[in-house]
Amino acid sequence: MTEQQIRIFTSNDGQAHLEVALDQETAWLSLDQMTGLFDRDKSVISRHIGNVFKEGELDRSSVVAKNATTAADGKTYQVDYFNLDVIISVGYRVKSQRGVQFRKWATGVLKDHLVQGYTLNQRRLTERGIEFEQAVNLLSRTLTNQGLVSTEGEAVARVISDYARSWSLLQGYDEQRLAEVGIKQLDMQPVELDEALTAIGELKQTLIAKGEATELFGQLRGDGLTSALATIEQGFGDELFYPNIATRAAHLL
Repeated sequence: MTEQQIRIFTSNDGQAHLEVALDQETAWLSLDQMTGLFDRDKSVISRHIGNVFKEGELDRSSVVAKNATTAADGKTYQVDYFNLDVIISVGYRVKSQRGVQFRKWATGVLKDHLVQGYTLNQRRLTERGIEFEQAVNLLSRTLTNQGLVSTEGEAVARVISDYARSWSLLQGYDEQRLAEVGIKQLDMQPVELDEALTAIGELKQTLIAKGEATELFGQLRGDGLTSALATIEQGFGDELFYPNIATRAAHLL
């Protein structure tokens, strides 16, 4: 585990007090910590963990990580840490009330950790060349995979993820941050209304076939489209206000 953060969990009865590692968008506990959390013998917890993997409920390679830990004798050992998926699975098996408390606590902490982490590191993501939509997709997948959103929330996250690229491009266009905005394309041809309607019709059928649109898609509202097409042909002298396909598309959107 790397770049981990530590949060403190205390059970409602005050008997379990754990330093919980947060890393790779999940929570981690060692075998000793899980023994204290569930108030069971280490052999019992170890057997349940073994059954989780033996029964194929989880893949060990993706839910177990080693971390250097200093023991009471002062020596450093590589200790197995188990992520939230394992912790929840063992909690169901031992039917521990503390396990339920921990799951609720971890869910809230991870939501805050993920959202705040994205907000605080947005600039760093950009500096590393990670696009906004990539970060949104990562956040969406993590929330869904960790069970941190309801079915309705998962649907919302999927919509946000699907349209993140469009929103990112439109925001960049509005803020004049796209390099393509000032590029002039030679021999730009005007878009005729009939051509636009044909293209919209073809797109409509494609989306309907994918189950992503209905007959309501692409319905004209008055002369809005005609007016928009006329606008992108405007200019001053020989200079067009919308000199390339990218700016024209953004205006129409």
